[in-house]
Amino acid sequence: MVNYTSVTEFLILGFPEFPELQLPLFTLFSILYLMAVLGNLLVICIISADRHLHIPMYFFLANLSALDICSLSAIVPKMLAILLAKDYNISFVGCILQMYCYTICVCTEFALLTAMAYDRYIAICNPLRYLDIMNKRACAVLAAASWVAGVLESLPHNIVVSQFPFCDSNVINHFFCEIAAMVKLSCSDTSIIQSMNYIQGLFALFIPFLLTLTSYVFIISTVLKIRSSEGKSKAFSTCSSHLTVILMAYGIMIGVYMHPGAIDTPDANKLPIAMYIVTLPLLNPLIYSLRSREIKVALKKALMKTH
Repeated sequence: MVNYTSVTEFLILGFPEFPELQLPLFTLFSILYLMAVLGNLLVICIISADRHLHIPMYFFLANLSALDICSLSAIVPKMLAILLAKDYNISFVGCILQMYCYTICVCTEFALLTAMAYDRYIAICNPLRYLDIMNKRACAVLAAASWVAGVLESLPHNIVVSQFPFCDSNVINHFFCEIAAMVKLSCSDTSIIQSMNYIQGLFALFIPFLLTLTSYVFIISTVLKIRSSEGKSKAFSTCSSHLTVILMAYGIMIGVYMHPGAIDTPDANKLPIAMYIVTLPLLNPLIYSLRSREIKVALKKALMKTH
């Protein structure tokens, strides 16, 4: 007989395997969290304030920065409360909402990166019609579609998990309500989640990756046809930041989630997942700021106005 329980709250353990590192981890993640939030807020403010940056590439970048802030704020504050105040409790509804917010942010991020790849494809492969194709309405539709795709792709997982019966334990051996960690607590057959993981991976990761790869195949083909080395360098520089972020996002996601045992032993990936959640939103504004001359100029103008 299986003892089913009506769970009203969960206990999130955090990082009990590192008892001596609770304060150092709190300090590290607090600093990274503040830097990431402030960095992304700065990017949004600069893009909003400077009319020269009101172009498609920076419109999508502002969306990406807003998404990174949402992703961080859904996970990190609770993680810090666990590390510092030992606040392990989270309500059932709060746990489902946290899980939903995280999966929305992950799915939406890859959709946005795909939209940015399409923007770079039009800019390099069809520059004469760039402003006509990537007009304000087209950009708004692409951005809205990315957010809607993230919401819809994440919804089935969260509905199914929220309906699972749970056994005696309500202890999540993770630092947030991660799907795989919650599925391990269920008494019912969870094979449906395994199937849904493949379907979600197809729509949220594989199809965006395929579309992004297709865009860059055309981009590289077009750039190689440019005769002057200066022209090639200028063309590549317009998409170097986006390509760097793409490689990091897919590389870290595959390294953390796509290896054997990632679903069966989610607690073994806690520190890599924590670094993924906190580090990628921190690196995004840094990469675009360091590689974008327009953002550097806009930042200098903003600093000059403050003095």
